[in-house]
Amino acid sequence: MELQEIIGWLPRLLEGLSLSVQVTLLALLLGIPLGLILAVLTESRSRIVRWLTIVYVEIGRGMPAIVMLQMVYFGLPDVGIVLDSYLATVVALALTTSAYTSEIIRAGLRSVNEGELEAAAALGLKTWDILRFILAPQGLRVALPTLLGFAILILQVSSLAFTLGLPELLSQAYSIGAANFKYLPVLTVAGIMYLLITVPGGWLVENLEKRMSRHLI
Repeated sequence: MELQEIIGWLPRLLEGLSLSVQVTLLALLLGIPLGLILAVLTESRSRIVRWLTIVYVEIGRGMPAIVMLQMVYFGLPDVGIVLDSYLATVVALALTTSAYTSEIIRAGLRSVNEGELEAAAALGLKTWDILRFILAPQGLRVALPTLLGFAILILQVSSLAFTLGLPELLSQAYSIGAANFKYLPVLTVAGIMYLLITVPGGWLVENLEKRMSRHLI
């Protein structure tokens, strides 16, 4: 295998990587705010709201991401909702993200000192104001390292979108391999491209966790 041949693959692989990053970022931008809402709803005083939220979260966490992708892309047309592979991937990953991050965020919210919440209530702050000014800023700060780690995982999971025909990185690698029957080299290059993002991202999360630990001691 010549270096020139690998260089020839790079434009398509980079295009696929760009698409992988795009759907990951959109899924996170949609899923994390929804996860925050779910985290708040799981503490609702309404038993119905609380249990409906818990059921949604448990289903979202228990269902494999590839099943979620298949249900959104192939299942929703049965009820009249047709999404292309790009939107289906974003929606499916956002739903998975919301379920997982709701538990991450809820743990962060619960780490906030109870005394601060009692003081805020004593001062007459409304529930929304307590959430906006006290709970969310502190809770999300605690949850941030874990959320970043989960973001790396979602980038890896986005490779499953090749099953929907989305031309992301893995799909492009398979396509190149099918054309020249050199699957191992092209998949190796694709793997290295993932590593160039995930390994530095892992270091960032690790360093952030260490800094947060020093702050909390």
